[in-house]
This record gives sequence, C-alpha cells and structure tokens, in this order.
Amino acid sequence: MRAQATPAGRARRRGPTAGRVIVYALLIFWTFVSLFPIYWTITTSFKVAADVTQGHLIPWIDFQPDWRGWRSLGLSPDTFERTSTVRDEFLKRFENSIIVSVGASLLAVVLGSLAAYGLTRFQYKFGKLGNKDIAFFFLSQLILPPVVLAMPFLVLYKELALLDTRIGLILLYTLTVLPIVIWIMRDQFMTIPIELEEAAFIDGASVWGAFLRIILPIALPGMVAAFILSLVLCWNEYFFAALLTSTDAKTLPVMVASQTGSQGVNWWSMAALATSAILPLAIVGVLLERYIIKGLSAGAVK
Repeated sequence: MRAQATPAGRARRRGPTAGRVIVYALLIFWTFVSLFPIYWTITTSFKVAADVTQGHLIPWIDFQPDWRGWRSLGLSPDTFERTSTVRDEFLKRFENSIIVSVGASLLAVVLGSLAAYGLTRFQYKFGKLGNKDIAFFFLSQLILPPVVLAMPFLVLYKELALLDTRIGLILLYTLTVLPIVIWIMRDQFMTIPIELEEAAFIDGASVWGAFLRIILPIALPGMVAAFILSLVLCWNEYFFAALLTSTDAKTLPVMVASQTGSQGVNWWSMAALATSAILPLAIVGVLLERYIIKGLSAGAVK
C-alpha cells in the first residue's frame, strides 16, 4: 500500500514550487524593465514624428515602420549608394569612438594589471599607508565628480595642445577607468596561488617571466572582463568628449546628443544613432559573455 502524503509534506512540496514561480516572475519582470528602453530606442528609429509623439509601440499594429530615422543619417537601404555628408560624419564619429575606447581600454588593462599584480605580490609602505590603503585610494578616485576636473583638464590640455585630439581622450579615459581595472584585476590575482610563482622561481624564471608565462594566462578572463567594462564606460562617456573636443575628435555620444533642430529634438535620428551605438557593444557582450562571467566572479568564491 502507498503511504498517503501528509498535509505537512504537501505544503513542503508546494513551497519550493511557489518560490520558483515568484523568482521567475520577478526575473521576467526585471528583464522587461531592462530591455524595454532598448526596444523603445530601436522602434523609435523606424517611426515618423506622429508615431513618436503619440507613443505608438508595436510595429505593424500601432504604426507602420518607416526608414525615416536611418534615412536622415544616410544609412537606409535607399540612401546607401548616394553621397551623404551626415553619413560621412557618422562614420568619422564612429571611428573616433572605436579608436578612443579600444585604445584607452587596452592601456588601462595593461597599466591596471601591473598595478594590481604589484599590490597583491609585494608590500608597499608610504608612512602608515599599506597596500589596502593604496588600493582604496585608487577606488576613491571614482567618487570625485567629473565636473570638478573640467577646468583643470581644459587648461592643461590647452597648454599641452591636446584639445580636440584622440590621444588626449585616450589618456583621460585611461585615467577614469584605471581604478576599476585595478580592483577587478586585484581580486583576480588574489585567487591565484602564489605557490605557482614560487615553483617558477625555483625553475629559474624571473619575476617578469613568471608573470607573463604563468599568471597572465590564468588571469585572462579577468583581463577580458576588465577590458569590456572599460570599453563600455569609455564608449558611453559624454561629458569630457563634449568638453574637450570640437570637430576632429568628437565621439558618437556627442553626435547623439546633438540631434536637435529648429522644431525640437529629432527623436528618430537620435534613436537611429543610439541603436548604432548599442549594436557593437551588444555583439561584444554576446561573443565574450563567458569571459565576463568568469572575470567578474573570480573574487567571489575562494
């Protein structure tokens, strides 16, 4: 004979099921909240003015998609073969964003990895300050509002002839993302046993040899995660790009924010530009997702 389940047993079985339903419902809701702005941006790039102002959301139901936003940038199928000054400007701003973001992210990862390795393998003393204090000092730089640095950098870059140059933005962006890279890589290096380097030293390897041949391959996921996070921050930066550039080194966020006309904001053009700016980061995130997860969770469990 089969034993009948008691009320307490049935309640225990229902408990986990109800909990999972609630968790999944909350995750679905949060996914909708997170992705809706992207959906709204993409659909707005295919709307005309009336559809934008009336808040139509569902293509082919609320509104008929149109290439107006992309056509205004010379990026629609019917304008590809035509000469377009706006498209030329977009491509130049897009190129500036790629060069500045990738250059600053690579430089920050190189410098940040070296600094983080030093903080985890060597002991430094500046008066009463030790390694933990130095690491916190780097992180504290993120607390400083960017507007506080506006005037000093404007005067400094004018004296150094770095205004409206890509190299000027690369150096500045490197400074802004360097603290984040140091903290990510510091956690990464702390998870790597020091015995691996000691074994390499016994085999005759130098400090640089052990670092380059043993430590860096193990820390690669963290470096990729730090690079992608830096890339996103540099790609989306607007304040300094608008302050320190005028024509030659303007980036894509500055062009997105400038889509205004005599009759107000050109929402369709701004949405098309924003969609073009989102797409490269989305592709990078999808292709390197496993590295991002491994890198950012490296210091969570030891």
